[in-house]
Amino acid sequence: MKNSDPKAMAENERKELQDRYIRFDWAIKRLLRQKANFDVLNGFLTVMLREEVSILEILESESNQESADDKFNRVDIKALNSKGEVIIVEIQNTREVHYLERILYGVAKAITEHISLGEGYQKVKKVYSISILYFDLGVGTDYFYHGQNHFTGVHTGDRLRINMRDRDAVITRLPAEIFPEYILIRVNEFDKVASTPLDEWIKYLKDGTIRPDTTTPGLREAREKLKYYSMSSQERHAYDEHLNVIMIQNDVLDTAKWEGRIEGLAEGEAKGKAEALHQTAANMKCMGMEITDIAKCTGLPVEEIEKL
Repeated sequence: MKNSDPKAMAENERKELQDRYIRFDWAIKRLLRQKANFDVLNGFLTVMLREEVSILEILESESNQESADDKFNRVDIKALNSKGEVIIVEIQNTREVHYLERILYGVAKAITEHISLGEGYQKVKKVYSISILYFDLGVGTDYFYHGQNHFTGVHTGDRLRINMRDRDAVITRLPAEIFPEYILIRVNEFDKVASTPLDEWIKYLKDGTIRPDTTTPGLREAREKLKYYSMSSQERHAYDEHLNVIMIQNDVLDTAKWEGRIEGLAEGEAKGKAEALHQTAANMKCMGMEITDIAKCTGLPVEEIEKL
């Protein structure tokens, strides 16, 4: 039975509003750029990369733009992994039609932007690309995909190891230790009870909810730092405008996708009719009908019928 006490209802409504959390794509472009909030990002990356990660800085480059329609709308992060190696993590959020090309472009930019002119190639940082997808990309049954570069022997099946020199010592490394890694989070495919830290993060990415008793790295900090009503009225207005832009963008892309399907169906139908017409003309020709009569019946040019 529902509680009809007005005071209790008002308190529940107040608490619900108080516990409304802002979207991660907005937070990472604004609030999480502050060093005091790095613990949220540290937790996110630790869970996503499955190793302890500590952020050194949010990299300032042409990639870190704040306009909604910017083609470089991603965030580049310099961090230390559990092995003490400096890595570059780029997080992509914005929906785009040619998304795989966008990922490739973003990784290439991250690599080239963060190596100084004249530095040797051994200074190239390992890049992890994390894409948070709020739209369909491909066909699959999972909500978390991980891709890596491997060179596998066609005949032997072994994985190639690369010998490289470092301070006069020969070090053998797998290409996967050098080449970028890609993580695709298909948010809309998540439909289970959150039982792991990864699940809890994806549930937050999907619907903005965080368990009150969570111990998941980053989310326990997010409960305090990413509350909608903790922002100023000016910040809330900007955030609401951001949500409107996302809705408009999704509508435009969905419309383009739908129109593309309609156009494809129309083209397919037209092609099918043309093929049927040509087959009919060919049958008439085999039956010995005059080409001029076939042209009158089908509307096809005489020259075209002669080639059948």
